[in-house]
Amino acid sequence: MQRHALCSALLCTLALSACSTTGDQQAKTRSDAAGEVASAPAANEAVKSLDRVQVTGSLISAQPAPMEAYDYAPATPPSTGYSQPANTEKYAAHADNPVHRASEEPVSTFSIDVDTGSYANVRRMLREGVRPPADAVRAEEMINYFRYGHPAPDSLATPFRVSTELAPAPWNARHQLLMVGIKGYDVPKASIPPANLVFLIDTSGSMDEPDKLPLLKQAFAQLVRQLRPQDRVSIVVYAGSAGLVLAPTAGDKQGEILAALDRLEAGGSTNGGDGIRLAYAMAKQAFIKGGANRVILATDGDFNVGTVDQDALETLVGDQRKSGIALTTLGFGEGNYNDQMAERLADVGDGNHAYIDSVDEARKVLVRQMGGTLLTIAKDVKIQVEFNPAQVAEYRLIGYENRALRREDFANDKVDAGDIGAGHEVTALYEITPVGSGAEQLPPLRYGGSTATAAKARSGEIADLRLRYKRPGEDASRLIDTPILASSLHAQPSPTLRFAAAVAAYADALRGGTHLGGWNWNDIARAAHAPVGADPDGERAEFAGLVDAARALTDGDAATVGIAGND
Repeated sequence: MQRHALCSALLCTLALSACSTTGDQQAKTRSDAAGEVASAPAANEAVKSLDRVQVTGSLISAQPAPMEAYDYAPATPPSTGYSQPANTEKYAAHADNPVHRASEEPVSTFSIDVDTGSYANVRRMLREGVRPPADAVRAEEMINYFRYGHPAPDSLATPFRVSTELAPAPWNARHQLLMVGIKGYDVPKASIPPANLVFLIDTSGSMDEPDKLPLLKQAFAQLVRQLRPQDRVSIVVYAGSAGLVLAPTAGDKQGEILAALDRLEAGGSTNGGDGIRLAYAMAKQAFIKGGANRVILATDGDFNVGTVDQDALETLVGDQRKSGIALTTLGFGEGNYNDQMAERLADVGDGNHAYIDSVDEARKVLVRQMGGTLLTIAKDVKIQVEFNPAQVAEYRLIGYENRALRREDFANDKVDAGDIGAGHEVTALYEITPVGSGAEQLPPLRYGGSTATAAKARSGEIADLRLRYKRPGEDASRLIDTPILASSLHAQPSPTLRFAAAVAAYADALRGGTHLGGWNWNDIARAAHAPVGADPDGERAEFAGLVDAARALTDGDAATVGIAGND
């Protein structure tokens, strides 16, 4: 009933507008609508199937327009301008993974993660001289910001290769670090299928800051210059209402796409829910079978009208991913940045999350890594490690707290998990306490049972590493099983593992430093500044500088991190 009433009202509005509104009046209406755009009847058809999209006369053109000729009227912010409120940034609370006794809980299961947003966001804060809140630090996103040179598979027939390294933990020689590396097959750029991209851009008043909409325009401009004739791009914006700025346009019409981006201005409140609905509608309208269909949401995350409940947004995105359209989220700005929402929507939407704090970061995410983002070579990738209690007394997974899965989820192909794109690397670290080391962290059990006979029979293995994944278009998962031998233990960690350990220690120190034994900021700095070979993009050198900045902020030079890292 409500939908029929809305349609009737809309038809009346259009009829009156067509008969009585002059061209000058229409232009004035457009210019007075902060954050709104003029869209065409094709967009109306695209949103008919949606449950609820706010539609007003200022959003819908009364006269049909060709697909290439959508007009965007720049928003006119209120004369008082946008006033940034007190800091309202949001981060999902999470506790570090606990230490597990292998004889009680020998199995660890989690979904892979290729997000990197936490690293760049924390970098932004450190550069401003601000100590990051602990919940802004996600260890796995810190670790996976870097490439470690894991060996690659030989062909796409097996889309990724698994490798491991085992060595003493740098901060506790009686513990060991197990590094698990996954490397996806790097598909040549020429072989990447056509892309159908929808840029979903927040043009609300909160985006009227230099590190928000202006930086966003520069970021997307870099991606646009990489497009090919077979690619398609649409642009949807949202402020008080959602609107279509650019209908699906061929990738070689870069002048048109860049001009549409350049006209965007910020103003109004933030109706992100309607924007997401319209973006998915446009992605479906231009859907490329066998192609890379993806919505790229760029926002500070400050949704304040329309659908604002995060659970409702997650349900909306989760339903849409079933149609083969993924969601990538790009975070911008500070003060009201909603990291919690941006990171979670990307997880639910089978996409990835990044934070853009500079033009250089935009180049990394939207140019150098875009091939992997667009082409998924393995989906629902799950890792399960079963530790041998005859060899391993205790273990702890570093990071991946919000990616944990139940043991039974591993073989359940209905349970969603992370995806791997072309050329992607995934790295995970376990800290292990060997049996007999005397370095156990959990107190002994009064009635603890003896080690299982089966574990003793396989005493040459410290663990069994299992991975499940699905090929794109398949519903049944495939299994890769890799035993990890005790004989693979190295006397010293390789430079690669030592650098990964330094990143993990940096993340732990920023969260309070409760897992680093006697290591302090000086130890982390020495590991970060150690020679690491080629560093073509300067990322490792930059990391060393961030460690120095974090050390100065926490006054940890002369004390252990566990003491200095606490307020």
